[in-house]
Amino acid sequence: MVLAVALSTMAVACGEVTEPRTEAEVEPSALDQEITMPIAAVVTTVLQPGAEPRELLRRSFAVGNSQQVTLQTNHHLEQQINNQPPHDFSPPAVTIPLTAQTGPDGVDLTLGTATSSDPDLAQQLQSADGSHAGFAMSEVGAITALRMTSAPNTSEAARAAIEQAFYQAVYQSIAFPANAVGEGAVWTVHQRVSSDVPLNQVTTATLTRRAGNLLTIDLDVVQTPTSKVWDLPNSAGSLDILDYAMHGTGTITVDLDLPLPVSGMITVGGRQSYRDPRSAVLLCDHTSTQVQWGR
Repeated sequence: MVLAVALSTMAVACGEVTEPRTEAEVEPSALDQEITMPIAAVVTTVLQPGAEPRELLRRSFAVGNSQQVTLQTNHHLEQQINNQPPHDFSPPAVTIPLTAQTGPDGVDLTLGTATSSDPDLAQQLQSADGSHAGFAMSEVGAITALRMTSAPNTSEAARAAIEQAFYQAVYQSIAFPANAVGEGAVWTVHQRVSSDVPLNQVTTATLTRRAGNLLTIDLDVVQTPTSKVWDLPNSAGSLDILDYAMHGTGTITVDLDLPLPVSGMITVGGRQSYRDPRSAVLLCDHTSTQVQWGR
């Protein structure tokens, strides 16, 4: 029973994109300090260049450009141990109004009053009003680093929820190909996703429509583990990965003059099965993560 409880607790975050943090980073006294987290590099490959005319897809926003957009994330996790009844460990959905300002060193984000489907978390999120975030971009539009500065009175629950929402959004963002492309172009984006189970993520992007600097892009995402073994946090042992199927689709609209998606939604989900090699306990997860952008 102790093993089953431990497995359940450690796997609550399975399927969510997370980053390791030091003790200093989670102390309440450090919540108003800036934390910068690197994001894994991407590799893009053009499969089909698309129709003429073809152009390089590059962000062209000037310093001082401003954009207002709302980020909403919703993660579902249902977990079952052996033949026991499944349990729902889904965290509450989070909605964050953002004001983006472009600067010489990247994009700065000011958070409005975030809300949640859970009343208790919604109340705690009010303490994060006015927090700041930001990111740096590569030449092809890939996010290379994420920085966050919580407001001084932000609760730990609010900070964790906002940080999780940003990570989910960052790893579902899109990078452009290095070569010129036109409507109908198809390219892949390879990236190592930092999560409880390290993953290789391949996103296939299709440029379905271009109207000036406004792009409509269809996305197809596949995630596969980099190993057949999941090493649990805090040296708590390991689990054999028996099955790991994660797939998702979505569509986003991007304005090359603005730093964030104008609108769109992508959902990634699937099923994972793990086994404890010492006790043969079987752990099964059904997960899905939805990231949505809107005005």
